[in-house]
Amino acid sequence: MKVHTRPASEAGLFRTVLAAGILLTVASAGPSDVWSYEVIEVTHGGTVTGKVTLDGEVPTPKGFNLITFPDPVYCGRISNGRGWRLLRDFVVDSEGGLKDAVVVLEGVAAGKPFELSVPRIEARDCQFNPFVTVVRNGHAVEVVNMDPVMHDIQAYETSLELGTRVLFNSPLPMNPNHRRGDLHATHEHLPGKSMIEPVSLSKGRRTFYMQCGFHAYMESWAIAVTSPYYAVTDPTGSYRIEDVPPGTYQLIVWHPQTGPMQMRSVTVTANGTAVENFSLQAPKGRRTAFQVMDNPRFGPESLGYPVEIVPLVEHQH
Repeated sequence: MKVHTRPASEAGLFRTVLAAGILLTVASAGPSDVWSYEVIEVTHGGTVTGKVTLDGEVPTPKGFNLITFPDPVYCGRISNGRGWRLLRDFVVDSEGGLKDAVVVLEGVAAGKPFELSVPRIEARDCQFNPFVTVVRNGHAVEVVNMDPVMHDIQAYETSLELGTRVLFNSPLPMNPNHRRGDLHATHEHLPGKSMIEPVSLSKGRRTFYMQCGFHAYMESWAIAVTSPYYAVTDPTGSYRIEDVPPGTYQLIVWHPQTGPMQMRSVTVTANGTAVENFSLQAPKGRRTAFQVMDNPRFGPESLGYPVEIVPLVEHQH
């Protein structure tokens, strides 16, 4: 089956969600469709399953010199051991399976219960988890700081046709449950106070990009869903969407770093299984200004005082 790519605006109109100091973008076909999903008993539902792979060489992780950002010791708990924080925005297994791709069935008006209500985004060890998520239109998001350092939320909505627009800039206060006496020590990550806010909608863009204004290596992306028929690929690139009412729908797949989404038609039969695999093209050439360089002028010694950056949590290679 031939795969077509479309600009974001051609896949339907989308709305923006303002929640917890973060603006996320929510998919919608129009004002009357926001609340149109109906919960029904699904009998003889089918399944859509498959795998998303990356076609091409896995891009080099983005590299951030820790001494150019605040909190190098604590945030250096995840580093390469030489003072560089790495952002692995492509996680690919040995067979090319791509993690964190979102697969969505569009056009399902009625089906199983839609349980997604308040997705949670954590700032933990100076990274946003999850890296890719989804949000439900008309509900809320929860954001919580798990770190003994302060973060700053900078949110943007993006569109291939409309471009990027700054949406919000809000501080995420330091978590008071952790002492800063020994930043090398492991701790349980007790949560700070949650930020939960209702959503607010606007038309035009469909994807969301969040970055910490203090720590640029902290990123999170989101795409909106209007029904429970979606999946985020696992570490092998696999996905599975179950209890789908029989019918013909649009199936889309999206990853924040591979360009336009792919879209195809899929027919789900009663008690049947539709297998749909996708291959997303890896970016080519230099895609970022953030690269690891061995330059002693900007090493830890350039601070003028002793600093020990220990990759306690994860040793990235």
